[in-house]
Amino acid sequence: MVAISKRFRVAQVLLTIGVFEFFGPIVRDTSPTHLLNPEWVGHARFHLAWALVFMGLSGVCNIYLIWFRRPRQLSSLYISWAWQACNIFGFWGASILEGAYGGSIVDPTFHFTVLGLNENVFAFATLTTILVINLVYLKTRLEPAWKAATESTP
Repeated sequence: MVAISKRFRVAQVLLTIGVFEFFGPIVRDTSPTHLLNPEWVGHARFHLAWALVFMGLSGVCNIYLIWFRRPRQLSSLYISWAWQACNIFGFWGASILEGAYGGSIVDPTFHFTVLGLNENVFAFATLTTILVINLVYLKTRLEPAWKAATESTP
């Protein structure tokens, strides 16, 4: 049972790193460049505020699933992983479709580059990598140990 507890804790930590994806846009986009930009149409700012509140609440719900939901269940970690995947792939979907709606991932006035990549692309490429690592860990390290522990319990 010690091994399963340790593996569960590692999964919790890895998933918590991914949860930062929900809070970054709140910090970064609640500014005069985005939400508080007087040049933006009010309705566009409303939709951004809606998205930011949703992201913040999603982050809080993920923290609950990862750390506080009782009894501890493997399914809670998979729900958190799927929720994070929806957010990350929502970003990539918006990136792919930006030409269709006249959007742009880059604002050269406010964005900077990291290792030659736009900050958003760099951040979400990193988060996507973490997401994949999380899934591999859940599937190959935690889930087999979880099944073995629950099958051996009368």
